[in-house]
Formats: sequence, structure tokens, C-alpha cells
Amino acid sequence: MTARVLVVYATHHGATRGIAERIAETLAAAGLDVATAGARDAETPARYDAFVIGSAVYAFHWVKDASTFVRDHRELLAQSPVWLFSSGPLGTETVNAKGQDVRVAAEPKEIAEFRASIHPRDHHVFWGAYDPTEKPIGFMERVTRLVPASKNILPTGDFRDWDEIDGWARTIATELTPVEAASA
Repeated sequence: MTARVLVVYATHHGATRGIAERIAETLAAAGLDVATAGARDAETPARYDAFVIGSAVYAFHWVKDASTFVRDHRELLAQSPVWLFSSGPLGTETVNAKGQDVRVAAEPKEIAEFRASIHPRDHHVFWGAYDPTEKPIGFMERVTRLVPASKNILPTGDFRDWDEIDGWARTIATELTPVEAASA
């Protein structure tokens, strides 16, 4: 039987949706039955066998819709294979000023709670994208854009690593694809 996988995401500007769609395409190419939905619009999660849930990260937090989805479906998710991803760090620097791995340091605060409550198989932080010409969403984005020095703080561009995203999704597909019994 083919696993039914729901890929859920929360995004502000679309970069995380792009990652979720790419993950879904890779899982489908591996023969899995995949659906993709925004966290606010995801319907009937009980119909699915496994979940990949991702969110953009702002100020070290997931977008509220993604956190709400996990909390609202905590019991189901705790009994299912779940993978989590976050997107957010920008630029090409892999180590921050404190000498920490940028992606490790960018782990959202909710992930510790989710590890304890739903026991995901993995949480992966992917590089994000930033286009300063898009309308700012939320108080923090508006304030940040008003600060002249913000042009130097937030690197502009699409830093998503599609090969890395595909590889992570293939790992999930391998775990969810039953191994055919060898013929005798």
C-alpha cells in the first residue's frame, strides 16, 4: 500500500511554500500519494499516514498557522511519522558572529516543544529567500525595513538549496516506501 503523505506549510512571502511543493514533487516522484496544503487550509489530517510540516521562521519562531496546526493535531502527529522543516536563514555565511552554525542557531523556539510532544523523525533548517520589493508582513518586518541599516542586515536573494531539499525529501521517501520482498 502506498503511504499517503500530507505536506503542510506556513509562509509569508512564498519561499516556504516553494520548499513544500518541491518536497511534495520529490515524494510523488518516489511513488507516494502526496497532498500539499497551507497550514490554515489543511483538511482532514486523519486521512494521511505521514506528515511533513514546515514553516518560515521570523524572530526565532514558526509562523503561527504552522504552530497551531501541530498543536491542534498533536495526538495524531504523535502516532504518525512526522518530519519538520524550517526556512529562514539568509545569505551565504554558514557561521555567525558567535561562531555558531547559522542554521543550528536559527532553530525556532517551538521545535523543542514539538520534539517532546510529537517526536518528529527529523527537523531540518533550510536556507530561505528574501525580496525587499515584496510588501512587508507583520510589525517586525515593517520596523526592520524602516531602519536604513537593514539593507546590510538582510541579504537579498534566493538562498534555497534545491539539491539539499531534494535529498532530504528522498530520505523521507526511502523511509516511507515499503521494501519489496525479494522473490525466492
